[in-house]
Amino acid sequence: MATITQPVTAETSRQLINYRTDNGVAVIEMNDPPANTYTYEMNRQFDEAVLKARMDNDVYVLLLTGAGDKFFSAGANIKMLASVDPTFKYYFCLHANETLTRLEQTPKLVIAALNGHTVGGGLEVAMAADIRIARKDAGKIGLPEVALGVLPGTGGTQRLARLVGKARAIELMATGRLLTMDEAKDLGNVTEVWGDAELKGRSFADAVLEYARQFTPPHKASRAVGRMKRAVQSGAEAGFLEGLAIERELQQLLFQSDDAREGIAANLEKRKPAFGGK
Repeated sequence: MATITQPVTAETSRQLINYRTDNGVAVIEMNDPPANTYTYEMNRQFDEAVLKARMDNDVYVLLLTGAGDKFFSAGANIKMLASVDPTFKYYFCLHANETLTRLEQTPKLVIAALNGHTVGGGLEVAMAADIRIARKDAGKIGLPEVALGVLPGTGGTQRLARLVGKARAIELMATGRLLTMDEAKDLGNVTEVWGDAELKGRSFADAVLEYARQFTPPHKASRAVGRMKRAVQSGAEAGFLEGLAIERELQQLLFQSDDAREGIAANLEKRKPAFGGK
């Protein structure tokens, strides 16, 4: 009977994911410099952080980033992959798929702050976010797995095609071509690229955190934002009529919320709403 083997390392006791909350934003930082490559242990800690943020009623937005200023993430740790058997590799990819799907389906906004090179599995993590904001000239972005003789195996083939179209996704993956952040924005794979004009003297980390806070109460009805996300994520994978049904059910839940009552009352009273996230 085959046995799944995993290398025994000091990683089991290392903190590979930094987690903190800041005024309604859960900051999840991949922490294995210089390249923030992920292993099974990092993914388990990442998964736990996603669940922690999901279950925290005082968290409204998840913000993903990488430690340091050179890499968001370079993806899976190649040394780890070289040291394990094919069965372990399969379950490693399966767990990564499950974690990123859990992130994608969490009814809270997820923002990826691309503070450095975002390649391979690092881009696969970023594509599971709802919004991707990159620092100008932070580095390269792309899926170069073809150079290893494999494909982007943690959602890359599916999410990239949905973001940039099938033909362009195949071309990018088949060539393994790396792009600048500006080129990725032109293709639709990055939402915004921020340079000095957008940062206005702030650090990239501070600027993105400030951006994330706009989606928290009292500024935004965070439940509405989360349900919009769920309607798009779930509806896009269903038929049109099924998507409309999902939309109606989520809308009905929002109609029963305190924030909907506040938003409607504020509109009638011609004042700015103060949302409570309930």
